[in-house]
Amino acid sequence: MYPPSLLRPAPTPVHTAAAAAKARFWNRAARKYAADPIADMAGYEATLQRVQALLSPGHAVLEIGCGTGTTALRLAPAIRRMLATDVSTEMIAIAREKQAAQSQPLPQLRFGVADVEAAGPGGACHDAVLAFNVLHLVSDLDVALQAVLQTLKPGGLFVSKTPCLGEMNPLIPRLVVPLLRALGRAPHVLVFNAAQLQASFQRHGLEIEAVERHGTKRKDIRVFIVARRRR
Repeated sequence: MYPPSLLRPAPTPVHTAAAAAKARFWNRAARKYAADPIADMAGYEATLQRVQALLSPGHAVLEIGCGTGTTALRLAPAIRRMLATDVSTEMIAIAREKQAAQSQPLPQLRFGVADVEAAGPGGACHDAVLAFNVLHLVSDLDVALQAVLQTLKPGGLFVSKTPCLGEMNPLIPRLVVPLLRALGRAPHVLVFNAAQLQASFQRHGLEIEAVERHGTKRKDIRVFIVARRRR
């Protein structure tokens, strides 16, 4: 289990203006987000199986942008310890409700409030960092990746699955998303493609080991990347 110092979120992550804005949006959206079904369940299950194969029982894992905790609850039973964080207090409240409702206790799993773009608690103490459907939502991708590196052990894995909005019809990120943002119905997003995302990883010393797409329904813009921090 994590010592108490690692279970407390750092005092600064949710106090920046950008983090506070993200938290407000996702706090409002959390209950609806939790109620919405997963659009591509087969693709989601394929991703889970792939991640499970990458993790080992001795691993300490951090998930950033964990949302309502669905993925953390699925992965935690097979690893030594897991800390799952999100900038939204309401998302974390729902995650804790789900954990409390589990038929089997998961003492190795803890949820905490923290911003993706702030260094994780405890320094470079994690064997793996997971980031699912969150990197396009950060204010600054370079800052977020630097924060990942600060919490990841040398040789540790960074596993992400990220919507690449630069691969969509250009009208969506350029016109539709700004309109929805103006109406308060969409968050800030970054627009990039898979090649640009991979280049960002490599600039930060992450060696890419696999690039995959797990979608089963139509064009899949969610790129799954396995990268490793250089030793």
